[in-house]
Amino acid sequence: MQPLDPEPSPAPARPRGPDRRKSSTPRFSVYSLGRGRRQSIRRGEEADGAFVDRYGTRLFAMAMWIALMNVADSFFTLVHLQSGGSEINPVADLLLLAGRSEFVLLKSSLIGIALLVLCIHKNFPLAKFGLWIAAAAYTVLCGYHLLLFRV
Repeated sequence: MQPLDPEPSPAPARPRGPDRRKSSTPRFSVYSLGRGRRQSIRRGEEADGAFVDRYGTRLFAMAMWIALMNVADSFFTLVHLQSGGSEINPVADLLLLAGRSEFVLLKSSLIGIALLVLCIHKNFPLAKFGLWIAAAAYTVLCGYHLLLFRV
């Protein structure tokens, strides 16, 4: 009596395209606009400096906090200027020459572009540091604005 042959192995799965692992995730890709595939690094050598095409809720919350604090800073700046205060930031002083609504729009646009760059580079040590510094600086600045109301 002959032993039974084991089940034949299934045919190997055919790849859907070229091996994506041969190159790193690009800075901008079609997947960045939706349904991204990569949210974190997978290999140890990519720890610093790898791009992803999906971003987490923690990064989103931090970016929204910075944007909110930026708008609050703009509002408080305008209120203090109307009360007789002066702007000590020379860049903001230049933006104020354009007008109040233009000041808020230009300041928000500049900070928004900087935030976008930092978020895209979120796995780079300098960008991580920049996000934390921006969040801390805007929080302290808004606290200072609130303190000025008490004086």
